[in-house]
Amino acid sequence: MLEPSCRFDEVRIPLREPIHGLSDLSGVLGVPEWWPTGARVAVVLAHSATTKFDEPLLEFLQQKLTERKFLTLRFNFPFAEAGKRASADRPEMLEAAFRSAISVLGQDPTAAPAHLFLGGLGLGGKVAAGMATAPLRLDGLFFLGYPLHPQDKPDRVDAEHLYRIISPMVFIQGQRDRSCNPNALRNALQRVGAPTRLQLIEQADANFRVTKKSGIESEVIQSAVLDCLATWLQSQIQPV
Repeated sequence: MLEPSCRFDEVRIPLREPIHGLSDLSGVLGVPEWWPTGARVAVVLAHSATTKFDEPLLEFLQQKLTERKFLTLRFNFPFAEAGKRASADRPEMLEAAFRSAISVLGQDPTAAPAHLFLGGLGLGGKVAAGMATAPLRLDGLFFLGYPLHPQDKPDRVDAEHLYRIISPMVFIQGQRDRSCNPNALRNALQRVGAPTRLQLIEQADANFRVTKKSGIESEVIQSAVLDCLATWLQSQIQPV
């Protein structure tokens, strides 16, 4: 007899109020084998301003994290579902969509997660950060290429909301990210009261891509991001 394995279910995420004429959003729920046994940890991954929920890095992270026993969810923001630009969605619309996605995790009370981590690529991580300042039971936040300042303008740092967060945070940044200068981020994190960790991925840009000249395969970068994220998640569940 074959043993159960993790599965990936396409889901529709209902919105409390229509956005761009949409009543629901696309999502994929990754359910590990034997769920809900174990630590019952859920990870929600949001996409960036220039991608959708099927962005390759998010698909890779969901696949591998689910295999490592995390319940995972990735979903479309309304602008992506409607084929519009990110500017079409106001912050409150993005947060409403994120909350709707989280609600999917608790549809079955007997299989609801005991721990919750939110984050994502670029804009997705920034929306998660904004939500963390509101009442929400949260175990941690992860940022993949956090947009700290306008491109090539590290003197215009926007980090005020980070100072209000009390949940642990990990920043996984490409060394060539033009919207998050490493030194500017380190300086900003010195003012953050919550526990933080910074992991730099060499040769990677804001979208964790590398140049052909670097000689590094994209799979290597994806694995590096996965290792950083999975190690941090595990450290928050079972602190040393």
